[in-house]
Amino acid sequence: MNKTKILSVLALLLLTTPIWAQSERKKVDGVAAVVGDYLILESDIDKAYIDLKQQEVDTKNITRCQMLGKLMEDKLYAHQAVQDSVKLTDAEVREQVNQRIEYLTAQLGGDIKKLLEFYKKDDEQSMREELFTLFKVNTLAQRMRQQIVKDVEVTPEEVRNFFNAIPADERPHFGTELEIAQIVVNPVAPPSAVQKVIDLLNDIKKDVEENGMSFATKAILYSQDRATGGQLLTFNRNSAFDKAFKDVAFTLREGEISKPFESSFGWHIIQMDKIRGKEVSVRHILIMPDIPQEALDEAKEKIAKIRDRIVNKELTFDEAARNFSDEKETRNDGGQLINPEDLSSRFELTRIEPSLYARISDLKDDEVSVPFLDEDRTGKKSYRIYKITNRIEEHQADFTKDYVKIQDLALKEKQLKAIAKWMKEHIEKTYIAINGEYRNCKFENNWLKK
Repeated sequence: MNKTKILSVLALLLLTTPIWAQSERKKVDGVAAVVGDYLILESDIDKAYIDLKQQEVDTKNITRCQMLGKLMEDKLYAHQAVQDSVKLTDAEVREQVNQRIEYLTAQLGGDIKKLLEFYKKDDEQSMREELFTLFKVNTLAQRMRQQIVKDVEVTPEEVRNFFNAIPADERPHFGTELEIAQIVVNPVAPPSAVQKVIDLLNDIKKDVEENGMSFATKAILYSQDRATGGQLLTFNRNSAFDKAFKDVAFTLREGEISKPFESSFGWHIIQMDKIRGKEVSVRHILIMPDIPQEALDEAKEKIAKIRDRIVNKELTFDEAARNFSDEKETRNDGGQLINPEDLSSRFELTRIEPSLYARISDLKDDEVSVPFLDEDRTGKKSYRIYKITNRIEEHQADFTKDYVKIQDLALKEKQLKAIAKWMKEHIEKTYIAINGEYRNCKFENNWLKK
């Protein structure tokens, strides 16, 4: 009897067992539902709540029916991903597990026992097996969703029809938006501080190459880029990565570690993990040289003089940014900032990152801010001045002025329709069984096939 038939028989037994017996059985097997080749246990629902709470998501209004429905969606995506041979190797999943364990262990002071207590496991192997199963399903589901919508596009005519279909009095209102420019001056580290960083990176490289230490663990312990420390970064030559970083990465062989080199973020070493055609996967360690107070004072004085020249109309903000800003990504556009959410130049006032909002919210048109000392996630310090280059007041959606936003709304609606259609079709042709009290749930999707 194959796996699918075994699961089908199990589900049938659960569904035909008397209610009083089901409550007793649930304590033993806890099966809430079956989707294709996947079981969903009562404990899976409990773990989903815990996971959301750890992400600081308010779960008080999320019912167990809703949570089960979400888990069933993920299992259906994962089940069909396997049927469609969506590419995912066990090695990729194990790598995700290794990264998670290394990261969490480092966060807990290197004590694996604390991590086992957190996951309520008796040994590391059982914890790894549970994480492997979880990550494999989640990654398959994610790739299946991407597969469903990857070819969904909207034409200008579809965008226009979408907009025109919204009654005039129901069209969205967009809050006040700003276009913002900045000039950045970085303090210069003394040669002695730079050499100290280079020596440390060389020592780390030697320890990995000669003593077999883990580069990923070293990255967690030493890298000042906390967002990516120890993690794999996958990119190609066209990806939006620092040019110096990409240039070094594409000279390496698999397993090779680079010499220390400088990018716009600081000093790095890179370890090449995998090369797949034109795409590479690497890990890196970033360390910033210590900046003495006198270097900070010099940077502040330099940007203050630039500001004075702009205020005195000796040069425009645009000219100053192009000639004096140390930030390569923005200086050629006159310091214009790009909104990472939609890659436009507009920032909705109420959604601007709090620290930036505090600096620009009171600026008048054409006013230049005072210098601010900034520190990014890596600890890199710089001085910045800002100017609001354009202000779009709160208004009802306008097709011409807000085309990019309307296009994004139209695309999302079309993607949701594609997913809903896919979900309906695959629920019909996939084996699904729901146990006990969950058969009384009112699901958004037709899981009960009524």
